Order: sequence, then structure tokens, then C-alpha cells
Amino acid sequence: MKIDKDHQRFRQIVKGRIRDDLRKFLTRGELIGKEGKNIITIPVRGIDLPHFRYGDNNDGGVGIGEGQVGDGVDGDGEAGPGGSNPGNHLMEVEVSLDELADILGEELRLPRIKPKGNHQITSQKDRYSGIRSTGPESLRHFKRTFRAALRRQIIAGTYDPNNPVIVPIRQDRRYRSWKTVLKPQSNAVIVYMMDVSGSMGDEQKELVRLEAFWIDAWLRRNYEGIESRYIVHDVRAAEVNRQTFFHIREDGGTKISSAFKLARSILDTHYAPEEWNVYIFHFSDGDNSSESDSRECCRMLRDHMLPRINLFGYCQVASAYGSGNFINVIHEHLEEQQNVITSRVNTKDDIYDSLKTFFTPGK
Repeated sequence: MKIDKDHQRFRQIVKGRIRDDLRKFLTRGELIGKEGKNIITIPVRGIDLPHFRYGDNNDGGVGIGEGQVGDGVDGDGEAGPGGSNPGNHLMEVEVSLDELADILGEELRLPRIKPKGNHQITSQKDRYSGIRSTGPESLRHFKRTFRAALRRQIIAGTYDPNNPVIVPIRQDRRYRSWKTVLKPQSNAVIVYMMDVSGSMGDEQKELVRLEAFWIDAWLRRNYEGIESRYIVHDVRAAEVNRQTFFHIREDGGTKISSAFKLARSILDTHYAPEEWNVYIFHFSDGDNSSESDSRECCRMLRDHMLPRINLFGYCQVASAYGSGNFINVIHEHLEEQQNVITSRVNTKDDIYDSLKTFFTPGK
């Protein structure tokens, strides 16, 4: 239908405006907490509401009458004075988080991730696929049953259009049938690790929250089944839930290896490498308790974690109190590792480029 085409065109215009301001949307903290197909209302400038456009028929039609410009619609009241400046259009549109993730992928030219182990995992799902004459009463298809009864009565000559009574008998009953479908599925897990020591202030944690949110949105758009694990650390590490991860306030020193040990333990216990695509992201200001601990982190990554994971992403946020040296240690010891990617985020504007850095390889 034409209205469907018009609606699709309008949605394309909306997506174009969102794409133009994508960097700004990536920094909107209020989006955190939204998931999947949740509808999000966002303001978009420069879009007019769809409206009717008058044609060339000047001889008549709706709106032709005795009224003058400025008359109220009910014929009462007076027109108020108009302003001298043009109005600003700020329209709120509804999009889903999945649509925003798609726009993110298109704008950053991110490839679709090719999960390893694809088709190795299958999930069973029952799907209604036909109709049969036997089955449990809970699956009886009433419309098909009455249709069969009507056909039988017409063939038998017992159907009276003036008295359209249809009485199904046992042989008319129809039931839904199903079959079990094995659906290939690629599972993935994301392990988020964040330094919450004293040098990580509110500004740094806000950057981490935004970066982690869009990483999560993009990966969920690429995988049907995905799990997220959250680890926070200072000199000790602990696994927390999503809410705690994004809102915890801690203090104290930093020992990054504590988080790596816990992440390795979680992977060893719950996620077999041949069945799971694994993504690990660590967020920190780069400050660590010692150089030897930073080297220990690299050793754990190289010897135990990198061979089994898709990607280790290290995002270093700027801090006035951190040394910022951990990223240099990673570059020194893991430069040759293909599945190690680092990025620096100094301000919210850097999130756009950081996401592109992480996912452009399509791992």
C-alpha cells in the first residue's frame, strides 16, 4: 500500500537525521538501561510531521468556504499576533535500541561479526507446521473444524443457507500439528572488567558506562544468545550484577591482575571455548600497583586467555590521577596478538571512534 511506502520513507528520513547526529546520541546517558527492542523516544531536529499537501484543484474541495485567514475553527475568538522569528522544529521520534545499533553499524561501517563455532550449538524449538485430524483437545483448530463441517454438510446437501447451522461431528475435528526444529545458535559471553579504584572518578566511570552500553548493544545485535558478566576491581576483584557495575563507588589502590584471575576462573568454569564466543573488555585509567603486576596480566592473557577468546578490548580513559601506563605495557608485550585491541577515550566524543576501533576487524 502507498501509505506503507510513505511510512518507510519517513522512517528512512528519521534514520538519516539520527545518523547525522550519531556522535551526540552515543553520549546520551539516559539510554543506559534500555535493552533490545525497547522503544526509545529521542528528539530529532529538522523533521516535519507528515501532512496532507494540496493539489491543483482550485475549483472546490475541503477547506473552501467563507472563512478568512486567522478565523478560529469554531468561528469564535480572535487571531493572536504572530511572531517575527521562524519556529524551531524539534520532533520526538520513537526508535528501538536495535534500530540504533543498526544505524551505529552502518555509520561506522562495521562488518557483521562472524561467530566462531557457528552451527555447532543447536536449540530445539517446537513450531506449528500443519493440521491433522487427531490430537489433544487443547490444540483443536476451531476454524478449520467448522470449515470441514461446512464442507461435509454442503456435499451431503444438508446445509441450509436460510438456516446456517453448522454442527461438527467427530470426523470434522482438526488439530494443530507441530514439529521440532533444530535451530543453529551461536552463543557468546561478554566479560566486562572495570577499575573502580580511587583514581577512577565519576567522569571516568561515566565514560565507561557509555562505552560498555554501546558495546553491549552492538554485540547483542550480532548474537541471539548472549550473556554478560561484570567484574569490578581495586586491589581485589569481585563479580557483580549489571546495576552494581554501573553504579558502584569504591576507593583504594589498583591491582589489575585480580580481575584477570577472576575472569579466567569464570571462563574455565562456565564457558567451554569450543561452544562460546568470548569477548573481554577491560576499562581502566591505566594506573596499576606495579609494573610487575602489569606484566603478569599480559602473561595471563597470552598464555591462558587469548587462545580461547574472540577479542580482548582494553579501553583506557583519561584521568588526572592515573599514570596511564597499562596501555603501554600491553603494546609492548602483546603487540603481535591479533585479538588484542586497545583504544583511548578522553572525552565522550571519543566513544564513536573507540567503538569503530574495537569492531571494525569484525572478530
